[in-house]
Amino acid sequence: MKLAILDYGSGNLRSVEQSVRRAAGALANPVAVSVVSDAEAVRQADYIILPGVGHFADCRAGLDRAPGLIEALQEAVRQRGVPFLGICVGLQLMADIGYEGQPTPGFGWLPGEVRALVGGTDSQGQPLKIPHMGWNRLQLQQPDHPVCQAMQKHDMVYFVHSWHLQLANSSDLLASTDYGQPVTAMAGRDTMLGTQFHPEKSQQAGQALLTGFLNWRP
Repeated sequence: MKLAILDYGSGNLRSVEQSVRRAAGALANPVAVSVVSDAEAVRQADYIILPGVGHFADCRAGLDRAPGLIEALQEAVRQRGVPFLGICVGLQLMADIGYEGQPTPGFGWLPGEVRALVGGTDSQGQPLKIPHMGWNRLQLQQPDHPVCQAMQKHDMVYFVHSWHLQLANSSDLLASTDYGQPVTAMAGRDTMLGTQFHPEKSQQAGQALLTGFLNWRP
């Protein structure tokens, strides 16, 4: 099995690669993990991970600069059904549009918009800081989803973000968290999955998610 981690200048690649290799090493069947930046490697992949750190529009521009990469992603994920995992901005790019900086189109895979987090208060009435940075508990909305099943014993995950995906369809919500407002933590449909939190920073929960993703046969 070939797993491609996309390098387009906007991902926490070293940590993601190390975490994926650790999860892959525990599987019975071998997984060839590669960091790639060209369209042909995406076409040959059996699984695809899109990390993302930073600004929505900058991440989209980085993908657009790589010749044929967006088209190869669309073909692999939407036409051939290759299992896909987007991380942080990688999840947000699955939306219709993001408003960070200027309105920027996403992939249009999950109907919804990426909007700024609104600062609220915690249970003691203290203001919540933006960006949302730290550990939060998952609330699984679809516990029977195969990847959610892998996380049922590991519900504390690590977030770093100021923007979040507001889904148009509740059926696409796999898990949420609370940060003064409901926040999409995991979303997906068909062979697509995305996390707002960072599996590579989430210790046991992150490894459980990556193992669940690698074992997923949608």
